[in-house]
Amino acid sequence: MSQDFLGLDGRVVIVSGAGGGGIGTAVTRMAARAGATVIAVSRSQDNLDEHVRPLAAEGLPVVPVAADAATDDGIATVMKQVGRTDGDLHGLVNVAGGAAPATWMPSTRVTRKDWRALFAQNLETMFFMSQAVAAQLRSQARPGSIVSISSISGMNTAPFHIAYGTAKAALVAATRTMAVELALDGIRVNAVAPGVTVTPASGTYVEEDFERDCRAIAMGRRGRPEEQAGAILFLLSDLSTYITGQTILVDGGLNLKWSHLAADNTTLFLKDESFRAAITRW
Repeated sequence: MSQDFLGLDGRVVIVSGAGGGGIGTAVTRMAARAGATVIAVSRSQDNLDEHVRPLAAEGLPVVPVAADAATDDGIATVMKQVGRTDGDLHGLVNVAGGAAPATWMPSTRVTRKDWRALFAQNLETMFFMSQAVAAQLRSQARPGSIVSISSISGMNTAPFHIAYGTAKAALVAATRTMAVELALDGIRVNAVAPGVTVTPASGTYVEEDFERDCRAIAMGRRGRPEEQAGAILFLLSDLSTYITGQTILVDGGLNLKWSHLAADNTTLFLKDESFRAAITRW
């Protein structure tokens, strides 16, 4: 059922990174149920087929688009789809990003290639996709909302994950600066910084451990993609029309306890000792 008070009825929202089955897919589902037409972008056609097309099959207004938002061609493909879609462009959610387990390592082992790849994946993709959407909104003299995914790793320290954490911190800085530049155009720019969230990606290196979660997280559990999506939907919607340049931590109080580092300063959430040993090898 559409929720009119969110102000998303008849509006077009792009979700970049919609096909992974985690936060992006949850945002796509919730925004569509709130009345938006969602252009669901993933570079993987297989992911779209698995996670996004079923939403369209339910009758939700979802348009799957296979495109790589890390490239100019991919962004052009997305914006062409915007032009073909009924409704006014309103929002963008930048979920595309992340980091593979192989990117965890001491700062002394990070190569230029590692560094540049993580910045491209987590900062450049967000910035240039946002740039394209902001330009389109300005050309139409329309207000809008851009929401990007940072990380708790970008809000504090990120031991053994310095490139990822620094890229996510840079995303926060970019969010604040774009918010100032675009404010008088009525375009709001915000971010959400998730804590440990149960997604297919996080499942590659995090396992269930109730006692550990209680030690590290004030609420005693990891988050669900829908809980991240709820904060994102709030920032997209007309409920937040006087909020810009902000990054909301959605972490169940993990930042309040900040006790999730082991004695060797690796995260307690790593699920096997061989992986812990590999990333700390100097």
